[in-house]
Order: sequence, then C-alpha cells, then structure tokens
Amino acid sequence: MAKLTDEEVRSLLATMHGWRYLADAIHKEFTFRGFRDAISFVNRVAGSANAAAHHPDLEIHYNRVVVSLSTHDEGGVTDKDVMLARDIDSVAEPEGD
Repeated sequence: MAKLTDEEVRSLLATMHGWRYLADAIHKEFTFRGFRDAISFVNRVAGSANAAAHHPDLEIHYNRVVVSLSTHDEGGVTDKDVMLARDIDSVAEPEGD
C-alpha cells in the first residue's frame, strides 16, 4: 500500500474528528472515566488491529490513551492507517459521549 501525500492525509483527516497529522503518522488522544475504561478501549483496539493485521503505537496515561498510526514499511501514512483509525473511532467511547 503506497504512502499518501501530505495533502491526501490532511484531506482525509478533515473528515475524521480529533485526528492530527505529525511526523509521518496520524495521532489521536482518547479520554475515559478511569483506568479500567482506558484499558478496555485498548483491548478493543487490539481486536481491530489484529483483524486488520496492522498495529498502532499506544500510550496509556491512566485515563488517556494516545493512538499513533503509520505504515513503517512505507515510511508514512497509508490507506491502511486511515481505515484502522476509523475502526478505532468506532470502538471508542470517550468520556462525554
């Protein structure tokens, strides 16, 4: 899968709430009521990632999870990252929603 241009990434992210493009990857921070909810989200992300055979970088900070996606073999963001980002959004239940 070919790396998307900066313009293509920005155009796609304009349709996706909360995702940002930085350093050849897309990133989003999710906030939850507490640690257990954050870990539950990470487990749901793991299911989506395994199904897609594509795995994000995850940072867990008590009730916050930062997700970063990039296709390392292509040196940046591909359609595979965007598709997984959409799947991750679909399994998220951030606080306040």
